[in-house]
Amino acid sequence: MTNKWFINNYDRMMEPVEKKSFGKIRAELLKMAHGNVLEVGCGTGLNFKYYEDVTVTAIEPKESFRKTAAERASHANVPIVVYEGNAEKLDFPDHSFDTIVGTLVFCSIADPIKAIREIIRVCKPNGKVLLFEHVRHDNKMIATLQGIATPLWKRMCDGCHLNRDTAQLLQQEGIEIIQIKPHRSKIMITIEARNSFVK
Repeated sequence: MTNKWFINNYDRMMEPVEKKSFGKIRAELLKMAHGNVLEVGCGTGLNFKYYEDVTVTAIEPKESFRKTAAERASHANVPIVVYEGNAEKLDFPDHSFDTIVGTLVFCSIADPIKAIREIIRVCKPNGKVLLFEHVRHDNKMIATLQGIATPLWKRMCDGCHLNRDTAQLLQQEGIEIIQIKPHRSKIMITIEARNSFVK
């Protein structure tokens, strides 16, 4: 069930943490993007101002987010086109993109395995996969608390899972992890990965 309040107030809620830390994390991660980029679940386009020397196709299923993202795309320093789309069923040919980007999106995808398999399909062989996610903590006590809190958190935050181990899901589907960098006491991570599994 869509939480309209969360969607309508997303940017306002994110503004303090974006200024304090998330903006720097996004900028550092997106410096590694190159070539033809696909951003899945672009939200309101908070990444757009950090792209350099790339061409971006961005997809987002929520209409209100897409409208804000399209406005931000019009002021970006690189060409960005925003489309309606779902990471679990990407409407692009095989091996279309040099880099796949996702930030704070895998926590809320209904079927992350489908999304990862689609990323593998549309990413070029040895292409980059760059993610910024909050994930299940490696401390068992914290992970247990995340599991307890997730049902309520999902209702409050439009389907967001606090306890998803995104790095493990990537690895089990054959994506090669190059580097994982922890943030905010290991609750958040950035992932630099490579599409080494190509059918």
